[in-house]
Amino acid sequence: MTLSSVVLNVASLTDTGLTRTANEDSVLAASPVFLVADGMGGHEAGDRASAAVVAAFEPLRGRSVVVDDVRDALGRAAAVVEGIAAQHKRGAGSTVTGVALVEHEGAPHWLVFNVGDSRVYRHHGNELTQLTIDHSLGQEMVDAGELRPADLESFSQRNVITRAIGATDSTADSWLLPVVDGERLLLCSDGLSGEVSDEGIRATLTMCGRPETAASALVRRALQAGGRDNVSVVVIDVVAGGARARPDDDTGGRVAASAFTDSALEGTTIPVRARG
Repeated sequence: MTLSSVVLNVASLTDTGLTRTANEDSVLAASPVFLVADGMGGHEAGDRASAAVVAAFEPLRGRSVVVDDVRDALGRAAAVVEGIAAQHKRGAGSTVTGVALVEHEGAPHWLVFNVGDSRVYRHHGNELTQLTIDHSLGQEMVDAGELRPADLESFSQRNVITRAIGATDSTADSWLLPVVDGERLLLCSDGLSGEVSDEGIRATLTMCGRPETAASALVRRALQAGGRDNVSVVVIDVVAGGARARPDDDTGGRVAASAFTDSALEGTTIPVRARG
């Protein structure tokens, strides 16, 4: 299997929502890189911040990508967004979540990465798995055992971001996962995940056939739930060229961080982590 053999069906959609006057989200859906950026800082600042993140990844469009390319793009994005923040009293920043098709050990893999609380989900069969971990105060309190997961929804500061492009901490978490035929990836801003439950997202992805149908249905559900934020989604279906199934060993096909040395995601990112 090679990267050139991977066949994808992709759809993306972004909506201002029902209460915001401007859309501060930006989306890139240009193989081999797909991402959602959610800008912060208000009209113009947030718009520019998320657009700068997308612009930093534009040079990767249509070319062979390695881990270092993603690291460098994140670094370029951070430098530009810091400059934008310096021009605005309120500052500026952007979350980003994305996936890139890369080759690892001769097989196609997804490099999954995120800064902030925009998310990547994996839908396979009828199961939905959140691949990224939110960089938010609520999630950090859950991880520290200071807040029960069941109480996260009602926690008033659950959406306070602890990392962002352009902020003091812009470190990205990242993982490698094998590309699997029949899987569906969803990238989204918190305008979706903050309005629609994981079960609602799972049901929608299960019921909708084509990526375009799924993207439209997800945005519609977010708007029906209140649409209090901008909503952006990218839906990616793996049609062919991936593995038939994940390995059945104890690692579930996960790649250990030790597989990378100094060329791993560093500086603007941390070394690639394994995730099942």
